[in-house]
Amino acid sequence: MIVAAHQPAYLPSLGYFDRIKQCDTFVFLDSVQFENNSFINRNRIKTAIGPQWLTIPVRHKDHLEGTMLTTRIDNTWDWRKKHLRAIEQNYRKAPYFEPNFTKIEQLYRDPHDLLADLCWDHLMFWLAELRITTRIVKLSALPVVARRSDLALDLCRHFGAKRYVSGAGGQGYLEGDAFATAGIDVSFQDDKQPAYAQLYGAFAPYMGIVDAWMNLGHDAGLL
Repeated sequence: MIVAAHQPAYLPSLGYFDRIKQCDTFVFLDSVQFENNSFINRNRIKTAIGPQWLTIPVRHKDHLEGTMLTTRIDNTWDWRKKHLRAIEQNYRKAPYFEPNFTKIEQLYRDPHDLLADLCWDHLMFWLAELRITTRIVKLSALPVVARRSDLALDLCRHFGAKRYVSGAGGQGYLEGDAFATAGIDVSFQDDKQPAYAQLYGAFAPYMGIVDAWMNLGHDAGLL
């Protein structure tokens, strides 16, 4: 059994899905604290003048003191329309724009109040489009309440995992000795992203998944 975990993310990059593909069970960390200026509520698309951020606005009152389960989207302005317009304008010449834009228009019609709920529903959409069948479990549904390294270790124990796949950032906080004592191997994801054909000149890595999806269709899941 191989386990990985990560916070919710808006338009996750290919690396997010690569880690999901590497494991048997992926834990969606929906009950951890919201991180400001992170990829939880924003990501980038490629445009003719360079990368452009698309950010979901959140209500600022107490959002840093709560968890992802209580982080509310600021729906007082039509951010969905703005994001869809940016995607349409910048990917209308992409190979898979015609079949895919109709799908994403429908995805953005679904109303959400909580950021974690939106990220979950969007993740289910992307996994289906990329044909990834890894088991996905919400942290909020599990009897695990630790933090940081202890959280990863307890998740492995809960699922009987023999290996934990971490992002590169995990090297800064995972306690390797504790995993070794528990008989669990830890591997760190290679952060290098494979190149693929994009619009607008030289390849720009680490764009949100919509970039690879518009350019490659379902095959984006094979990268």
